[in-house]
Amino acid sequence: MRLPHTLLLALLVALPVHAGWQDWLKKVIPDEATGSDGAASAVSGALTEEEMVAGLREALDKGVNYAIGQLGRDNGFLADPQVRIPMPEQLDWAEKALRTLRQDALADQFVASMNHAAERAVPEAIDIFRDLLSQMTIADAHAILQGPADAATSYFREHAESQLRERLRPLVSRATAEVGVTRYYKQMTDRAKFLSAFVDEETLDLDGYVTQRALDGLFLKIAEEERKIRENPLERSTDLLKRVFSQYRKR
Repeated sequence: MRLPHTLLLALLVALPVHAGWQDWLKKVIPDEATGSDGAASAVSGALTEEEMVAGLREALDKGVNYAIGQLGRDNGFLADPQVRIPMPEQLDWAEKALRTLRQDALADQFVASMNHAAERAVPEAIDIFRDLLSQMTIADAHAILQGPADAATSYFREHAESQLRERLRPLVSRATAEVGVTRYYKQMTDRAKFLSAFVDEETLDLDGYVTQRALDGLFLKIAEEERKIRENPLERSTDLLKRVFSQYRKR
């Protein structure tokens, strides 16, 4: 019974010499307990409120750039099932009828044109997001960091959605003209003239529909990136991000 104790004592004496306590602890204690994000030394100091705000701004700027980069490219909306803009509900039945009549191309062209209009418009939103980030207060930052996984996205919606809609709508209108949304809509309804009596064109606001769906897609992608930064240490690409979100995890 004395031999195991002797070996254990020898092991404990030898560890600081050969590997060091920290290295040994990393091997025997789960990564999460020792800071698996590689930022153990970086987060040891207290985080100032200025650093907290700066880090959060950096994270949200990263999220916004990711979202706009994904959606503002060719087929950014159309090729992504999560954000693809479908036929307006008011025209669902018309789409089904056209496909029954083997007029799929007309329906597809119309849907594609709406998605292309959205992808052209969303890059213009970046200045609004950056203005909002520059106005973020310490109280805002605390609320976001201590909130749910989509707290920052909710903050954007609350403070910027109406401004974004106002800014994007004329851009969408211009884009819909450039990519032929109205033209494809007219072709589609002309081909199905017998269906046009069922369409209330006075309430069918295509530009408003595309604008709102573009915003919904934008917020969805921002929330997706926000969640990654909160949950995955590998997404924290700078020391400041590591410090802010590692300390946030401890709260």
